[in-house]
Amino acid sequence: MTILGIETSCDETSAAIIQGDKGQVVLKSNIIASSLALHATTGGVIPENAAREQVKYMLPTIREALEKAHIEMTDIDAIGVTYGPGLIGSLLVGVETAKTLSLVLNKPIVPVNHMVGHIYANFIDKSSDDIEFPAIALVISGGHTDLLLLKGHGELELVGGTRDDAAGEAFDKIGRLIGLPYPGGPAIEQAAKKGDPKRFRFPRPLIGSNELDFSFSGLKAAVLREVNNIRTMDEQTVNDIARSTQDAIIDVVVRKTMKAAAKFDVKSILLSGGVSANQALHDEFKAQSEGLGVKFFAPAKILCTDNAAMIASAAFYNYKPVPWQDITANPELYF
Repeated sequence: MTILGIETSCDETSAAIIQGDKGQVVLKSNIIASSLALHATTGGVIPENAAREQVKYMLPTIREALEKAHIEMTDIDAIGVTYGPGLIGSLLVGVETAKTLSLVLNKPIVPVNHMVGHIYANFIDKSSDDIEFPAIALVISGGHTDLLLLKGHGELELVGGTRDDAAGEAFDKIGRLIGLPYPGGPAIEQAAKKGDPKRFRFPRPLIGSNELDFSFSGLKAAVLREVNNIRTMDEQTVNDIARSTQDAIIDVVVRKTMKAAAKFDVKSILLSGGVSANQALHDEFKAQSEGLGVKFFAPAKILCTDNAAMIASAAFYNYKPVPWQDITANPELYF
């Protein structure tokens, strides 16, 4: 089965082609047109600007994905598209494009939850028996820090989530506090490499609690208090705050995920979402998973951030086509 994936939930415009057979997905192309440079000038995503850029990028991106995969539009067997959550204007660009193609080409269409799509980035170019169930998945991004128990394809249970700020949001806001460019996550990761881990000790909210929820607003408040008490914010101070911020977030999400893995006796741990591109986070997860005796999986860096390959993969493994007339963009969609 050949699936065209379409992803436009935020500031990226992406189209991808995957071929799925016998429980395995092979990536043929994954094109991403980013408007990040535009949003960096405003310190964040302005929804109207993002949607306007996506209107321009959508069709050329699909065309390039087809060309790279060496197929024609008529060779597509189905279309997978993100229908939420996300920015409503951005979602509409992708959803209406997919619905139009479905109608014109008479191809089935599969609506995909964007956050579930992140999880399925882990299944791309894997053999059908690599990832074993049950599995615990951490979706860690700018808008989400969620733990999900996967009993099988299409069998997901939310077992923990953030009570306030997501981890990626905390990275962005703290990055802004210490003068780093947007997006804050990658900037903090680079600064943290030169930071002293012992100079600051920021709180690890809920790290010792029995439940599997997260909270990062207290961490953000603690960094703000520290910044307000510092007379000179020199480069080394920025690096030190970045390091201690990163350490705090990694400690919390790894501890909670390992607790969930043990509680549900899982066979696999799946890391996903934009923040999963952080190498220090990846390395700590790998080490802790090995200690627990559980398989660990994380996507290639290009598949950590928003992309259409993960949407096509999720559509293949959760193949439930619906009439195009019944698909509506839902910016507040949850699991």
